[in-house]
Amino acid sequence: KIYTPPREIIGKVPGLRNEEMHRHKERGFCCGAGGARMWMEERIGKRINDERVDEALSLNPDIVSTACPFCLVMLTDSVNGKKNDGKAKETIQVVDVAQLLLESVKTPVDPEGSQETAHEPEPEPVK
Repeated sequence: KIYTPPREIIGKVPGLRNEEMHRHKERGFCCGAGGARMWMEERIGKRINDERVDEALSLNPDIVSTACPFCLVMLTDSVNGKKNDGKAKETIQVVDVAQLLLESVKTPVDPEGSQETAHEPEPEPVK
């Protein structure tokens, strides 16, 4: 299933607590980008991305992650709007699952700012 790999990645990142929203996997709910709704302004009711972010915020997360690039845009847009309205904490982030993985494997930086890696010579450019 396509739902499993991103969750497996999140499960391997140290220090993360993975908590699913009420509607997830097969019962998932689109962020609103599907069917070109990303470019539409809703005239009636609540925007779908706001509905999804409200579900996420009910879990009081520090990070909302997604593996879908459309969801990344839609959820970020909603979170930023809620931050501006004072309805979401300023520190909440919306990130791609790949960003979580990247952060977990980055080389630590020492206090002087140089990376703690073995001093390897720079590779020669290809000629």
